[in-house]
Amino acid sequence: MAYDLKDKLVIGISSRALFNLEEENNIYEKNGVEEYSKYQIEHEDEILEKGAAFPLIEALLNLNKKFDKPVVEVIVMSRNSPETGLRVFNSINYYNLDIIRAAFTGGKSITPYLDAFKIDLFLSKSEEDVQKAVDNGFAAAHVYDLPKNFDGSKDEIRIAFDADAVIFSEESEKIYKEKGLEAFLENERINVNKPLSEGPFGKLLKTLSLIKDKEVANSEYLRIAIVTARNSPAHKRVILTLRQWGVHVDEAFF
Repeated sequence: MAYDLKDKLVIGISSRALFNLEEENNIYEKNGVEEYSKYQIEHEDEILEKGAAFPLIEALLNLNKKFDKPVVEVIVMSRNSPETGLRVFNSINYYNLDIIRAAFTGGKSITPYLDAFKIDLFLSKSEEDVQKAVDNGFAAAHVYDLPKNFDGSKDEIRIAFDADAVIFSEESEKIYKEKGLEAFLENERINVNKPLSEGPFGKLLKTLSLIKDKEVANSEYLRIAIVTARNSPAHKRVILTLRQWGVHVDEAFF
């Protein structure tokens, strides 16, 4: 029987975003894959420290405890070989993360596997891998190091989206860039009742909205915001598009 990912938020994350593998990555970049593999095997029983995206992944997985059926699936997507990936799974088990699936590609690009795993969002510390994912039509984000003394909440997740060229297509953004603000505003006025096309993060927004629709009354584990340079009167098309999509957001900043 096929593994059912319908109505789930599927996050693909690199091992270096989930865990602190900066020292190991330096070994790989300076000495090559053989030295890297040797180091990982020699240290496979040493638990990895939490990485930059660990608090977000922990909070997302914690959402599964709030519902009758799991709503989030996290899949480790790594260029590690299966053998060197053992240390990653040892660390996953140590931190009691509910992650049971992974793709270890043995140095090959991760991008070809994103569709097979039905990934809604790919997170990585590799700018190159993120760009390849975006170029192939997937929502992807470059993970930066956490601020010092960061203390993330496990019980509330806040996600903010830009609008044009992010959750919506870049059709209106192109008019602004090529013809200026007045032409952009006129286009939005004329097409106010025509829903904007979906952009690279549109599917992710829709999936998050489905999760919000399942929340019990008066509980807000997940808050979604839109932060956009659009102002009045261009705001109206955004609101009507979201309504047409059946998407609910908590906050909007125009």
